[in-house]
Amino acid sequence: MIDEISKRVNELTPTMVEWRRDFHRYAESGWVEFRTASKVAALLTDWGFEVQAGREVIKEEARMGVPSPSFLEQEERRALKQGAIAEWLPHFSGGFTGVVGILDGGRPGPVVALRFDMDALDIQESTEADHLPVQQHFSSVNPNMMHACGHDAHTTIGLGIAQILSQMKDRIKGRIKLIFQPAEEGVRGAKSMVEAGVLDDVDRFFAAHVGTGVPLGEVICGARGYLATTKLDITYTGRASHAGGRPEHGQNALLAAATATLNLHSLPQHSGGASRINVGVLQAGSGRNIIPASALLKVETRGETSEINHFMYERALQVIQTAAAMHNVKEEIKMMGAAQSSDPSPQLLSFIRTQAERVNGIETITETRQAGGSEDATYMMERVKQRGGLASYLVFGTTLAAEHHNEKFDIDEQVLPLAAKTLAVCALHADES
Repeated sequence: MIDEISKRVNELTPTMVEWRRDFHRYAESGWVEFRTASKVAALLTDWGFEVQAGREVIKEEARMGVPSPSFLEQEERRALKQGAIAEWLPHFSGGFTGVVGILDGGRPGPVVALRFDMDALDIQESTEADHLPVQQHFSSVNPNMMHACGHDAHTTIGLGIAQILSQMKDRIKGRIKLIFQPAEEGVRGAKSMVEAGVLDDVDRFFAAHVGTGVPLGEVICGARGYLATTKLDITYTGRASHAGGRPEHGQNALLAAATATLNLHSLPQHSGGASRINVGVLQAGSGRNIIPASALLKVETRGETSEINHFMYERALQVIQTAAAMHNVKEEIKMMGAAQSSDPSPQLLSFIRTQAERVNGIETITETRQAGGSEDATYMMERVKQRGGLASYLVFGTTLAAEHHNEKFDIDEQVLPLAAKTLAVCALHADES
């Protein structure tokens, strides 16, 4: 079977490069992936998948960090002008930009899910002449939106696998679900798909990332140690007053934010494992002679385990609320993103190794490696494992022009067929795992 998969993927590779560069050129950030999602849904439909989209696969109450309605409307209009498939846009209006494609082989077997994230980062892409997307005319045309983490490649790999599977439907045992997820950046989107029930019937789950410092030709069968995290926006609201004439009439939101910032960074560490906290943004004040009436903090907590992160989160809430009380201001706390800790299922690692060994071009296979940062596919992994299934998060190495989340980020596109072949053979042999 691997020979047939390899042949089909090799033939498809030039098209995959075109897809990836198209998604890169029309980069869309979280919850506004209107063009990308519509293209994915249309292609999956053409290839015979049962397609579920929008509110069918996104639970509204579980979304985090959703932009304003006016921004969503603006971006939907922008997407239509840039070639979004008009008939699909009503499914995604309001920022419900998730897509799931299901292919049933008609024979007994497991339900296998593969997840691919679609969103870009809020970063302005480099315009320097030595940047390959500039040279090849596929740099992002959308201001402050750039695929600086490889999600354009992930979406492309998912589509490549979809087309191959549609051509090999008679080889499928059970069902295969391809999950195209919005808003991974800021860990905002996966929970809403989990809460919509997308993972509730899944027996085997695979997610993947390209790059992350791993060289081209190497595959990590299971990244472990992703940190659990919560992302918070805190708004303090006080009362403005003349700083010289009537300072006692003011309620200083800036002081509340500063008090919270200093005390958040002094929270104790946890003996059970690594913990993190960071105030990344503090915005307050309008003039030197005005008591600041409002302040904004953007905060994140992280923990080696979900339990440690919850400890940090609860302590952070205490600090935030106490700072408000100290300075007689009101606080509003919004959850903007979250992820869990999760490790790969040990039983699945040897299976993935066996499949990767069959793929020409995979030169090094590493069973596990410590991950960095956080990843909201952990919500999906944990839901599958809680229901008795197996899950893993793979990494496919590729040469990078610059590090992730950098304005000159770019990938070696040779990783596209390597990842597509490996994940396709995993999906088609999942009954053996």
